[in-house]
Amino acid sequence: MSDLAWIETALTGSRPQAMGALLRYFRDLDRAEEAFQEACLRALKTWPVNGPPRDPAAWLIFVGRNAAIDQVRRGSRTTGLPPDNVISELDDAEADMVERLDDSQYRDDILRLMFICCHPDLPATQQVALALRIVSGLTVREIASAFLVNEKAMEQRITRAKRRITAANVPFGAPGAAERAERLGAVGAMIYLIFNEGYSASGGEAPVREPLCEEAIRLARLLLRLFPAEPEIMGLLALMLLQHARTPARLDADGNIVLLEDQNRALWSNDKIAEGIALAEKAMRHRVPGPYQVQAAIAAVHARAAKAEDTDWSEIELLYKALERMQPSPVVTLNRAVAVFKTDGAQPALALIEPLGERLSSYFYFHGLRGALLKELGRDAEARDSFDRAIALARTPAEASHIRQQLDRLAGSTGRAR
Repeated sequence: MSDLAWIETALTGSRPQAMGALLRYFRDLDRAEEAFQEACLRALKTWPVNGPPRDPAAWLIFVGRNAAIDQVRRGSRTTGLPPDNVISELDDAEADMVERLDDSQYRDDILRLMFICCHPDLPATQQVALALRIVSGLTVREIASAFLVNEKAMEQRITRAKRRITAANVPFGAPGAAERAERLGAVGAMIYLIFNEGYSASGGEAPVREPLCEEAIRLARLLLRLFPAEPEIMGLLALMLLQHARTPARLDADGNIVLLEDQNRALWSNDKIAEGIALAEKAMRHRVPGPYQVQAAIAAVHARAAKAEDTDWSEIELLYKALERMQPSPVVTLNRAVAVFKTDGAQPALALIEPLGERLSSYFYFHGLRGALLKELGRDAEARDSFDRAIALARTPAEASHIRQQLDRLAGSTGRAR
């Protein structure tokens, strides 16, 4: 690690706790963010000279709070910050801050911050953007790049989210036990949305959005530290690790999609797979199954298969049936149809997805799978129509290219589709 890289690591790691505490003090997102940024500027000046404080989060909270108060009440009796050359000599004040940041308060601060970002009044796109800005500290430019929109549009999106939070009179007090339990699922869903923004974008105009996947995994780890015995959070983290483990093999050298069965499994991350499987198994031992745990179990079945032909599709179908009972969804049924195709053939799989046509008419994967099943059954004209529809709905050039290769095969082109 370089001489100054440790500062960036400390600031990033301390951000959720410091922002949560500053939000508790000021009950205003903008003011809390400004206070944290001022504390970071002070840290960049003083830490290289005086060394790291004993507790970076406590230091940032103390300095940020006083900087904001000094700015708001400048000229009053409030004492301003000490000079930069002595700002790290605040041992007594910092020690007092550390003592008051007990585990309960720390957890409440982090949860409050996440609860605000996933407030039900906010659309999903605003939840993710706000979380990336407030909790993760990404710049507006970085978030705009991740969403493939211009910087001004993203700034407006985040501003609208903050206004909605203000208009909703969101309480800034410590969340009660009932609220924590009720909203924990919403926090997990928000984190998974962040992950999917990165994972589903691979192969798009921004070639890979791995940083979003990594950030979602980091937030899930943080959430699991707050709730170490919560099996669904274990399942969420396991699911993301197992999916992200396949990232190096998901695209070929030309940026084209490589189907799971065709991927070079030697490129998969063994470390992520081992951690993900261990977490999934630990979660299941709690015997309180939930949707993330079941999805993680499905990903684990794929991960355990050394070769595509070793995949236990019967087990995957059973797991998708369990997921359908927990979380009925046409997308879940669509995914189960793939397992049915592998175990029972194209006709039963097609019969399973045909009733989904109206609800999934705008879903790329529905038309892609339907086209593949029709092609398998020799119904080439219908397959071509489905593939054309899939191309029209493709979100990325890689998705469109994959379907065009299917059409080439229908037209009798040589070469194996990838």
